[in-house]
Amino acid sequence: MTTIMAAVVLAGCGGEISVPPAQVNAATTEQQARSFVEAMKPRRSGKPVVVVLAVNEGTEMTDFLLPHAVLQRSGVVDVHAVAPQRGRVHLYPALAVEVSEDLASFDQANPAGADYVIVPAMSNENNPAAIGWLKQQAEKGARIVGVCVGAMVVANAGLLDGKRFVTHWYVRSKLLEQHPTAVYVPHQRYLVDGNIATTTGITASVPMLIALVEAIAGRDRAQLLAADLGVETWSPEHDSSKFGLDGKRRWNYIVNKIAFWQHERWSVAVQEGMDDVALALATDAWSRTGRVSVDASAAEPVKLASGMTLAAQPTEQQMPRVPIKTSLKSVQQLDRTLCDIAGRFGDARQDRVRMELEYPRVPTCGS
Repeated sequence: MTTIMAAVVLAGCGGEISVPPAQVNAATTEQQARSFVEAMKPRRSGKPVVVVLAVNEGTEMTDFLLPHAVLQRSGVVDVHAVAPQRGRVHLYPALAVEVSEDLASFDQANPAGADYVIVPAMSNENNPAAIGWLKQQAEKGARIVGVCVGAMVVANAGLLDGKRFVTHWYVRSKLLEQHPTAVYVPHQRYLVDGNIATTTGITASVPMLIALVEAIAGRDRAQLLAADLGVETWSPEHDSSKFGLDGKRRWNYIVNKIAFWQHERWSVAVQEGMDDVALALATDAWSRTGRVSVDASAAEPVKLASGMTLAAQPTEQQMPRVPIKTSLKSVQQLDRTLCDIAGRFGDARQDRVRMELEYPRVPTCGS
């Protein structure tokens, strides 16, 4: 009974703001892109310092791993993964990493503060350590970037009051209810207002990060990074009307939540130097089917391509494995994974995952 009621509540709330379809205007989109790049240019000399913030329990995996990995790969910033306490950071919906820098040690080494702080979604949107530290960083002049539901954390720090924002479709009404002076803007994947930038759902982090690299190091460097990742465009263009729970999707959510007996345990084989981006996208997507939970499988912890240490342990050989195609570029792994999900669990599951990731592209799946 509890499971059924939780499913009904989930399916009946969130994302209830009515958004009309986007009217595509190339000139407007170009202006939005230029505005973001101009507003996010560095204000201090030297290599910008970027913090990707985590809390030790319940930081969204892709929101955290992708900014750290993509910015590390860009080579144009000094990237720090920081949590209230150094050590294990348990990610949602899967995996765990080891973070060697805590808030106090970062502050001691960087008294002037960060240039940019990336804020992922967090299970505790009012974590006092994270909230207090964000306020301090904003006072020192850092640009704060709320990725996906990380906008709720930013708002709870008082940093979205009176500002325009975007966020994941599921919490946009909740944010407005709790912070009525904030102004929701539809049809942009990312935007900036003053010192505060925000993005829509989980997959919006990559285009925003490439735009940030463009702001820091120029268009050519951004294009090289995009090509390396397998990204065709990092435009802020977005049709927000395509994301939300209509009647059919509500029913699918209820059915998926009730069918808890169909849950499977999978593993993902990890190794030294593995691509953080492909790993995160594939693992996140499979975990969001509602049918799979994923553990990292290796003889011991491994260091990923970005230098992040991933917790891992041996798993049973007979467990199904998350397929990751190493011949693909990093972001192309998501389309491949969505096709694999449709093939195993059906198109409705693929649609569910795309909604949760707020991924606008419908992959073309071959036979």
